[in-house]
Amino acid sequence: MLTVMSSERPVTSPADTRYGSAPVVAGMVSAIVGFTSSFAVLLTGLTAVGASTQQAAAGLFWTSLLMGAGCVLFSWRRRQPITMAWSTPGAALLAGAAAPQLGWAGAVFAFAVAGLLIAATGLIGPLGSLVAKIPAPIANAMLAGVLLTLCVAPARAFMESPAVIAPVAITWLLMQRFSPRWAVPAALAMAVLVSIASGSFHDLRLPLLPEFSWQMPRLDVAAVLSLALPLYLVTMTSQNITGLAVMNSFGYRVKPRGPLLYTGLATTVAAPLGVCMLNLSAIAAALAAGPEAHPDPRKRWVAGVSTGVTYLAMGLFAPLIAALAVRTPAGILESIAGLALLASFGGAVAGALGAGIQGGDHASPDAHTRTAAILTLVVAASGIHFFGIGAALWSLMAGIAYLAVLRMPRRHGKAA
Repeated sequence: MLTVMSSERPVTSPADTRYGSAPVVAGMVSAIVGFTSSFAVLLTGLTAVGASTQQAAAGLFWTSLLMGAGCVLFSWRRRQPITMAWSTPGAALLAGAAAPQLGWAGAVFAFAVAGLLIAATGLIGPLGSLVAKIPAPIANAMLAGVLLTLCVAPARAFMESPAVIAPVAITWLLMQRFSPRWAVPAALAMAVLVSIASGSFHDLRLPLLPEFSWQMPRLDVAAVLSLALPLYLVTMTSQNITGLAVMNSFGYRVKPRGPLLYTGLATTVAAPLGVCMLNLSAIAAALAAGPEAHPDPRKRWVAGVSTGVTYLAMGLFAPLIAALAVRTPAGILESIAGLALLASFGGAVAGALGAGIQGGDHASPDAHTRTAAILTLVVAASGIHFFGIGAALWSLMAGIAYLAVLRMPRRHGKAA
């Protein structure tokens, strides 16, 4: 296991000087890739649940500022490269959900409740243990079903506008071959060029600052069930727990209470401004906490601070980004979001079906788990909406119910 803190003074050689700026650069790359690869998902999710263009821009702005501040605060105080981000799977869940009956006000209430649940998890240990008891294949299947509806968007958009989508998709494909990390940012750059060539940005007035519209939350029980609970579960299982595991793999023992309290309470307080969910980052953590940032793990905390500062700077461009996104040709924003989520979808499917059937025994627990995961995925992808509750929660209930019934003990009566 890699030791992060040591009482011994490290020996510095002249060769170490070449790593002086490495943590700063690693943090900047982490933030730029994370921001450009998934902001389209966030904007799509916010508008899907009722946000206007201005409200979605404000949400992107405040989310960037809060997660940037969190990165700087915790990385500097703890001397660990602790990075935060918005919940991309959570935003994808919103993008595939139906708008609440009370519209944006109901969605804001759901965001606030989800944030409170995250904060409560940091304070109440058993709550986190309860979430951990959800079978991993079921949680992954719910996420895969949600992501599937978004990942097919590029194909559908191509059928409608091949001349617009083809350059974006080809750019993404080529970058996957030469530099996968920059594939989505490169596709985004190509989307901007296509939009310029199509005249979509003609007479565009670029805003300098977002409109700070405060939306008073309104109690919406259906929104809590269909948005807040799935948002909390998918963020905990696919983001916070994964982020902690990534940090642990690099030898950092991160105490989760502080970060969970910060991300949860910040989400709740800023929900009326459009913040849907903050969480510990997994992808940014892999870049900032790894040896690419610095060979000495005790100096990688600088990468966490650099990530936060870069997020703060990029947040200032939120109004410009949102304004450009609205004017892009139809299907481009959804296509970029779908391409950005393909890797996450693949990972979720692998996690959902990884239990597998071992030895071909259909009655084995692994077979039951796999079938339950498939059922969960299908229900989540169906988009059903009953009693104001969306497909995400129904899928989770269906998968858990299937496992509960199939694992009920059998009573063996006397033979007649």
